[in-house]
Amino acid sequence: VQLQASGGGLAQAGGSLRLSCAASGRAFGNYAMGWFRQAPGKEREFVAAISWGGGTTAYVDSVKGRFTISRDNAKNTVYLQMNSLKPDDTAVYYCAAHPIMGEVRVNPQHWGQGTQVTVSS
Repeated sequence: VQLQASGGGLAQAGGSLRLSCAASGRAFGNYAMGWFRQAPGKEREFVAAISWGGGTTAYVDSVKGRFTISRDNAKNTVYLQMNSLKPDDTAVYYCAAHPIMGEVRVNPQHWGQGTQVTVSS
């Protein structure tokens, strides 16, 4: 599966952005999907994941209550709604895929290119 992330940009602290990740290739609905981010000078970290059917989600503690992951299998797209943004959310955000929900968080099988999110204070 090929992944294409978009929707990044510049936001003020407290603002919102919505990232999208469009998938092509093998059946999107067979994959759990995840979002990761990498801030300058830091390692890439897991942000959120969603099961193939959308019934199970997971988040890193730092974004719980602020970010929401969702998917539209008819559109082969996964979203990350980011609200109440903080300067610490500044990073390059990547989408990822794996057939197994438990694996997408730690060892994704496919990666998209990154999209930059910058949050100003």
